[in-house]
Amino acid sequence: MTKSPRFEPVQPVRAYQRIVEQVEDALARGDLAPGQRLPSERELVAQFEVSRSTVREALRVLESNGVVRSRPGDPNGPEILPFSQSALRKQMVRLARVDELTLSELIGFRMIMDGAAIQVASRLRTPEQLADMEETLVAMRAAIDVDFEAFSEADLAFHDVIAQISRNSLIQTCNEVVRGVVLTLISDKVAHAQNSRALMLESLQHHAEVVDAIRAGNGHAAARIARQNMYDYYSGYVPEPERETLRALIDD
Repeated sequence: MTKSPRFEPVQPVRAYQRIVEQVEDALARGDLAPGQRLPSERELVAQFEVSRSTVREALRVLESNGVVRSRPGDPNGPEILPFSQSALRKQMVRLARVDELTLSELIGFRMIMDGAAIQVASRLRTPEQLADMEETLVAMRAAIDVDFEAFSEADLAFHDVIAQISRNSLIQTCNEVVRGVVLTLISDKVAHAQNSRALMLESLQHHAEVVDAIRAGNGHAAARIARQNMYDYYSGYVPEPERETLRALIDD
């Protein structure tokens, strides 16, 4: 006898969510552009055939997402906003925190993005930017005797310098968001781990090796060291079966 399929519960979708989807889809298709206006609230009620409260809820969500700017009673309708880093960051944080993304996926993404940024930095860095990287190493070394939070802030400064050298705002935003989510998930475990100081010392050594490789213009070596560092630092917090995928990224 054939086994019956197992179905998942159906999640109800509210009307305001459909409005949000339609507006965002129109923006993605190019039917709407920054600076344009949506119809007035009254016209939206008529077009979507929903209540005024439903339209207002949809506009609140769109405004929260950084898609529109809406003013109550504005006869011109909500304005479509241009792309912004803050809006992208907010959406990425939401995506990274949903259950469908595992910690190992987030770490793997960081390994890929950070390695790519470091390879670019090894070719584009100026003497001044190299000095900036070295300053972050000094800050990391000093932070080890303070606490994990101080070390993390200095570490973030290092990766911010790398992202800035890459001249790619998406790399900077993606690294910042994913790193923040990963640390939110495991920072307490790292901070209170018995070998927390040893982890920070090892991470500092790897960062220094990355800077040496960047100074020498060896982007491939610098990226590999960075990925190895990230694996060593975080892999202990993911299930053993998922570590193989992360290991495969080290020599990518």
